[in-house]
Order: sequence, then structure tokens, then C-alpha cells
Amino acid sequence: MVGLPGAGKTTRARQIEVERQAVRLTPDDWIMPLFGGPEPEDKRDVLEGRFVWLALRSLCLGVNVVLDFGVWGRDERMALRALAASVGASCELVYLEIEPDEQKRRTDQRFRADPDATFEMSGDELERSILLFQAPDRGELDAGEIDPPPPGYANWRAWAAARWPTSLGDESVD
Repeated sequence: MVGLPGAGKTTRARQIEVERQAVRLTPDDWIMPLFGGPEPEDKRDVLEGRFVWLALRSLCLGVNVVLDFGVWGRDERMALRALAASVGASCELVYLEIEPDEQKRRTDQRFRADPDATFEMSGDELERSILLFQAPDRGELDAGEIDPPPPGYANWRAWAAARWPTSLGDESVD
């Protein structure tokens, strides 16, 4: 799932979960129960890394997976596509766009509806998210060629291990 907060990623991920009998991995479903409040700054990457690890193990077993954590950067998306390919699986990017006014309306509504299950997002936080987000291009969405990893990384597996420190265990998934 690719998109900004409030774009409808989790709603669509729930639909895909049922349609494709997939395991859905959504950090917001885990952060509150595990940490009991707002997301500790250093825990999201750890959680996402374990989701990547679990996704790869599941794919090796023939189980469909929906990773529902926005993957805002092209490198993240390329790494996930390369990792899926390394275990013989395909990867489909589902991108949901949203306009800033609608994003603010939806995130406010979501927090008002269930403050114990989500996080309040300020206008500044939403603006920062827009600035950090790299929208996928047509090539990514059409599952075109996978870019080479950034300089300094021998492969996407090495990049993923640096980005999500808990994503790759000792056992090989290649």
C-alpha cells in the first residue's frame, strides 16, 4: 500500500486481505497495543522490519501479504519489490492519492471516531508528510524494471537490512 496518512490505505488493505486471502500487516494495529500510546520514535522501523521479515516468510509459504505502511520512498518500494522477487513472488503497488484538505479532514475524523486506536496528526505533521512523500511513477505502478540499489549497497537485501534493521533474520529467504 502506497500513500499518505488518510488516503484510505488501511481500508483498501482490509478489502485486499479478504479478496486475496492475505495476511495484512498494518503498524497502527500493533503500535497502540504494544506500546500503549503514541508511537515511540525508534520503534516504527523495528516493527516495519519484522513485518518485512514475516511477509517474506509468508510469501515463501505461498501466503499472500499486504504491507500497509505507506512506503513513502521509491527506494523502499524498490527494495520490497526486489525482496518479493527474490523469493519467487510478485509485488503489486496499490497507490492511493489524496488532496491535502481531504487528508486533514479524514485524519481528524479518524482520530475523533476512535482516539484509542489511532494518533492525532497536526497540520504541520501532515505538511511534513507531503514533503517527504515520493509519489510512484507509472513504471513503478506497472511493475517495471527494478532500479539498482543506491550507491554503497551491493543489493536491495543489504539496503533493506539497513533501512529496516529487523527485516532479515539469520536464515536466508533468497
